[in-house]
Amino acid sequence: MALSVGDKAPDFTLTTLGAEGPELVTLSEQTGSGSILLLFVPMAFTGVCTEEFCSITSELSDYEGLNAKVYGISGDSPFAQAQWAEKEGIKLSLLSDYEHDVAKAYDVAYDSFLPEKNLTMGGVPKRSAFIVDSEGVIQYSESSDDPHDLPNFEAIKAKLGELK
Repeated sequence: MALSVGDKAPDFTLTTLGAEGPELVTLSEQTGSGSILLLFVPMAFTGVCTEEFCSITSELSDYEGLNAKVYGISGDSPFAQAQWAEKEGIKLSLLSDYEHDVAKAYDVAYDSFLPEKNLTMGGVPKRSAFIVDSEGVIQYSESSDDPHDLPNFEAIKAKLGELK
């Protein structure tokens, strides 16, 4: 079961690919000046994940207006994430959880991802959403075992509005 509202968000440092090359992003260094929306997705270059992040990209100004930074997290390499973002026009910051440590810390890692399709990869993140407040506490938690189910973005925006 995913971490719950009121839990301290596990800190992490993950890699993103910036304009100058690989960069490290540490959650605890991002808190303090607003909310953080963490969106876990199973993997790059897949239909529902692309739909989700393209939709979020088109609404980034809404999230900025709610004083929130948005990070997408998958187990893909930062180089694969950068190619995916370029191909699809994804503008949110993508963080590589290549070792699946963060998905495990947030308790959103599949034991076996889509075994019925012979994709038995363990550690792949479930489609999940967490809002972390300026104190590093989880204020919203949602995770689905079905990789086709998108988070409730209306509820997410409502919670971000309360925290603003």
